[in-house]
Amino acid sequence: MAELMELIKTRKSVRSFDDKPVRVEDRRRLSEFMDTITNPFGIPVRFVLLDAKEKNLSSPVLTGETLYVAGKVAKRDYADVAFGFSFEKLVLYAWSLGIGTTWIGGTMKREAFEQAAGVSEGEMMPCISPLGYPAKKRSVRETLMRKGVSADTRMPAEKLFFDGSWEAPLSPAAQEELRDLIEMVRWAPSAVNKQPWRIIAADGLFHFYEKQDKGYVSEKTGDLQKIDVGIALCHAVMGLETQGKTAEVAVQNPDISVPDGVIYIASVQTT
Repeated sequence: MAELMELIKTRKSVRSFDDKPVRVEDRRRLSEFMDTITNPFGIPVRFVLLDAKEKNLSSPVLTGETLYVAGKVAKRDYADVAFGFSFEKLVLYAWSLGIGTTWIGGTMKREAFEQAAGVSEGEMMPCISPLGYPAKKRSVRETLMRKGVSADTRMPAEKLFFDGSWEAPLSPAAQEELRDLIEMVRWAPSAVNKQPWRIIAADGLFHFYEKQDKGYVSEKTGDLQKIDVGIALCHAVMGLETQGKTAEVAVQNPDISVPDGVIYIASVQTT
């Protein structure tokens, strides 16, 4: 638990890299790990490593990157949630090797990346990420970007977790009992730090919802906020598993009353 918590708490989006290529051994480990990644929805997410110089790829928000990873998934129901779950597994593993990443869905020449990654008809490439060793000092642009979205802050637990219904935030006692799990979910990354996930604990299950905002859905990326919920779901499942529990994910809407603009995604049951 402590090791996973450390990874989650220390991992930050990296946009300033040291210009050094990813070491051969680290690249091999990444490739091998990519082949093992699965998600609870049984939707394959394929990863492609792309050499920045060889493929003439770049992003205006990055400096010093030499390698990218692109993720591809078939366009189907729950593809965006599955993508978020799978891609976050890779992000956390990369950080365990000291390799920095940042989720990029828009600030890139998308057509160039899609061509380099071999995105075919019926597939989408919601996001890509650089892979590399963080520079010793962040660029001014990166510092300003992090400040602009309050990247180092998160909503309090009582605004994200609820007890049985939308109107009942978790009690202090319940928050203490679930402290580690709550922290892992709270610190999941999300597009412009919106943190769109909401969780209602009821009857021994954790029901995950998406609190929707406008402007996060497109044919090319899918629903970016569903991807964010997939990331939070990944943190929850990995966190429960590190506690020695079995975490089963299922789509079984409990029909709990929620406000307009909030949609059910999936539920996690632990044993």
